[in-house]
Amino acid sequence: MTTASVAELKAKLSAYLEVVKAGEEVVVTERGHAVARVVPFTRSGPTPAEYEDMLRSGQLRPPRKRVPRDFWRRPLAAVPAGAAVRAVLAEREAGW
Repeated sequence: MTTASVAELKAKLSAYLEVVKAGEEVVVTERGHAVARVVPFTRSGPTPAEYEDMLRSGQLRPPRKRVPRDFWRRPLAAVPAGAAVRAVLAEREAGW
């Protein structure tokens, strides 16, 4: 872990970004107190192995139902014209 003051980070940003690209973390300080971390960008969400570990540990639960195969080919429900607007206005009047 590397530490840099705000002024030093501003002056040598490219060098610190190289450190981060190499996989290291940079802690940014202001008057001797840590205020931020600059970390390498990583993917979003767990890997399949992490997902399985979370299922086993009880942190996640698998979905109970699957979407039917023809779900996206089914016809849309008939909604009367203006129904959405009427529903929003009714909620506003009710104070939601």
